[in-house]
Amino acid sequence: MTTPPSFPHAAPPPAARRSGAGRILAGTASWTDRSLLESGWYPADVSTPAERLAYYASQFPIVEVDATYYHPPAQRTVEAWRDRTPPDFTFNIKAFSLLTDHPTPPRSLYADLRDRVGTGKRNLYLRDVGPEITEEVWQRFLSALAPLQEAGKLGAVLFQFPPWFAIGAAQRRYILDCVRRCRPMRVCVEFRNRTWMEPERNREETLEFLASHEIPYVCVDMPQGHPSSVPPVLAVTAGDLAVVRLHGHSDRWVGGTKEERFAYLYSEEELARWAENVRLLSAEAAVTHVIFNNYWGDGSQRNAARLAELTGRDGSGGGTA
Repeated sequence: MTTPPSFPHAAPPPAARRSGAGRILAGTASWTDRSLLESGWYPADVSTPAERLAYYASQFPIVEVDATYYHPPAQRTVEAWRDRTPPDFTFNIKAFSLLTDHPTPPRSLYADLRDRVGTGKRNLYLRDVGPEITEEVWQRFLSALAPLQEAGKLGAVLFQFPPWFAIGAAQRRYILDCVRRCRPMRVCVEFRNRTWMEPERNREETLEFLASHEIPYVCVDMPQGHPSSVPPVLAVTAGDLAVVRLHGHSDRWVGGTKEERFAYLYSEEELARWAENVRLLSAEAAVTHVIFNNYWGDGSQRNAARLAELTGRDGSGGGTA
């Protein structure tokens, strides 16, 4: 069980500071993962993709789409997400793996681009595809998200950087390039390399860098003691948006399957502690997104609903929180 540190470690830029309680939107990182479908969380008569998303949106005001990390979405898919949810529903979209320099199987690329780069390698990185294809991937990925942005349903594009993305000038320049490319879409940043948040100098430097550009830092709760572990630092680096992602504390974080790495159910004590932290964040940000990324049947849905109760927000009703 983790004990998050006291708030705050960083405040929003002076021009963006606010006081009072901002909105808190609690939800989960999926509405279609296998363990959820098998858990019985969905009513028996809710069986199609359209029905599941509509039902999910009747229970929570926000969802994070992680499938876009593995395969860039088609615009018609994004249009369906838009059309199947209430007007005030929010989607956070995880950036395609190639754009965060994660290993990307060639089969995950758009078919015509796949033919141009070839399939001789098991995984591709930005350095393998060249600037022309890189530009094309950026353009297509962001264009596909336009229906959500235009409908006011796109909360943020999540850039989760890999464990080898260590603190440095080149990496900061790349973050700024991602922000520039995505405008006017909002970007939030999650690190999986602890150098960014090592006390005290690096942590202060990182948070000051993000705050100076009003880029929301993604506060994380995750297993500690691993090379990819980042401590649960609470920080608001942009006045309009704070983001929290709760990954659980599975003992199979390293070496387990995806399901095993995120299999965790937060206890009432842990949720109470995080509810207090989220309330503190919401005092400095207009909106705070809380995403449960712990896969354990319907555990993330149960945890998200309970956190909404503990923070005094109504987590149901398609965005009324």
